[in-house]
Amino acid sequence: MTLLELIELLKKRLVLVVALPLALGLIAAMYCFLFMPNEYTATTSMYVLSTRTDDAANVASSDLSASQMLANDVAKLFTSDRITRETLEATGLDSLSDYSVGVESSTTTRVITLRVTGPDPRSAAGIANTMADKVSDIAREVMGIEAVNVLDSAQIPINPSGPRRLMYVAVACMAGLFAAVAVVVLADTLDTRVRSADEIADLIGVPVIGRFPVMRKGR
Repeated sequence: MTLLELIELLKKRLVLVVALPLALGLIAAMYCFLFMPNEYTATTSMYVLSTRTDDAANVASSDLSASQMLANDVAKLFTSDRITRETLEATGLDSLSDYSVGVESSTTTRVITLRVTGPDPRSAAGIANTMADKVSDIAREVMGIEAVNVLDSAQIPINPSGPRRLMYVAVACMAGLFAAVAVVVLADTLDTRVRSADEIADLIGVPVIGRFPVMRKGR
């Protein structure tokens, strides 16, 4: 099937091609805006201070690399069961299942960024700050780190960070368009009716040598 033939097919089923994407987009919009709660992200950043001196003039390249690796080890503490347990005890929450915790630790700096996303902005900020405090205590206790200093405490987010409702609606519309095209092509493939003289010629291998004009009755 050529592109022009596909376009002609879509024109014949234009109602389906337009209605199906709109219907799926409307369903997705209703679900997103009526049933999907807002998500809020609280962010805090920390700086890992090792036990060795941080004088820039005296820090060797190997020492800096070791400190960056140490920062990566500290970042992994956020996913430990101990941090989760102590955070729940401090915040009074039963579970962190409604919240997602993301940790970023660059290989070129000793700065760790913690993002906590969940349905309640106040709880998200509280969890982020509590986890930062607990990680600082455990890092000094277990890893012998001098300190994990908080650069920016998590503030209660005002505006939601998600969900990306418009993107979901757009994806639903695109899915509806692809589904409509697939239905049109499949319906044409399964339709074995002969609808023109040219199709008859292709089927029996005999050229058309004449045509009868359509006769209209006179008034």
